[in-house]
Amino acid sequence: MRIVLINRSDQLGGAAIATLRLMHGLQQLGADARMLVVDRRGNDPHVALAGNAVSRRWAFLAERLGIYLRNGRRRDTLFKIDTATSGIDVSRHPWVREADALLLGWTNQGMLSLRDIEQLVGLGKPIVWTMHDMWPCTGVCHHAYDCRGYLSQCAECPLLPSGSTLASTTLRRKADLYDRSGIHFVAVSNWLAQCCHQSTLLRNHEVTVIGNPFPTNDYSYNHTPRPDLPDDALVIAMGAARLDDPVKGFDLLIASMQHLAGHNPDLTKRVHLLLYGQLRDMSLLDQLPVAHTHLGYITDINIVFRQAHIVLSTSRYESFGYTLLEGMASGCIPVTTGAGGQVDIVRHLHNGYVTGSNDPADVARGIEWAATAHIDRAAQHRWVADHFDAHIIAQRYLDLITSSP
Repeated sequence: MRIVLINRSDQLGGAAIATLRLMHGLQQLGADARMLVVDRRGNDPHVALAGNAVSRRWAFLAERLGIYLRNGRRRDTLFKIDTATSGIDVSRHPWVREADALLLGWTNQGMLSLRDIEQLVGLGKPIVWTMHDMWPCTGVCHHAYDCRGYLSQCAECPLLPSGSTLASTTLRRKADLYDRSGIHFVAVSNWLAQCCHQSTLLRNHEVTVIGNPFPTNDYSYNHTPRPDLPDDALVIAMGAARLDDPVKGFDLLIASMQHLAGHNPDLTKRVHLLLYGQLRDMSLLDQLPVAHTHLGYITDINIVFRQAHIVLSTSRYESFGYTLLEGMASGCIPVTTGAGGQVDIVRHLHNGYVTGSNDPADVARGIEWAATAHIDRAAQHRWVADHFDAHIIAQRYLDLITSSP
């Protein structure tokens, strides 16, 4: 079977990594899987650039300019909004023409416009659209947070000036496309699927839940103690592309550590935080009452998690939760707020701890539970392999494609 996956990038961002892993998983099952992008960063011969340099640049800039002129000229929301007004028409690309099925991923910021997707629909091939965030079921935003506008018509978008019709107009364009397309939507988590079922755009469309693929065999679960820490250190790893992004809950991390220090000083003395990722406000580290090491940008996450006992997530929103999978595949016990798709990964008090809230006291209790939980590192690795290994996820996509009309 010839399958073309379409995503903005092959390596930049979680959706890109997931799409590339899915391509490799499909190849392992014998499919002729290839990928089209507008931002190619790797050297995989099965990944090709769509369009030319001029068309790619124009598609990106034209949409940003259109948004900037209609969002009150606010730079802080410029990349929180996408309208899919500009993109690359790949319907005549030879790979697409020869394909038996098309898999769309994260196609914003100049990859595909809604018109381009309509052109692909016109080819009459099965199309599966994997949702890595909420954008396909909202007007223009990728994360609705506390806004419930997507449940109706996105009439008053908080990211746009009062009275703006950009979100509601884009929503109607999507509705028109969806109603005529026959696209099968895939949500990467049950939480995201629930958002779709409630949304005005997708409540009457079929949405299948398939988690993101994971290369379990690339991760070792053997514990490797850090030579600079005492033998009884309780190492907790936490990271993100940007640690102090408000969504990642660094303030909750600080509050949780402060609560732990006040209620369990003996355990606090053993805790050592391994933090990785960008941190714009370094002064935040001074508020942590526990020993910590900021590693900055890292290239081999497996090394970090092999040194840790616990993988911690204080995120307020996650469509899926790759960090938890990375930690568990490396043998760590997860402690998480369970925001969004993370509850598909962690089974409370079985293979980890889910707080279910943003309560610092509950996060601290989770750390206390994990500190004494006797969970085999190999068992954590096997759980990831059994549920999210790339070939398992790829087979679910093949089954979905072959069952599509």
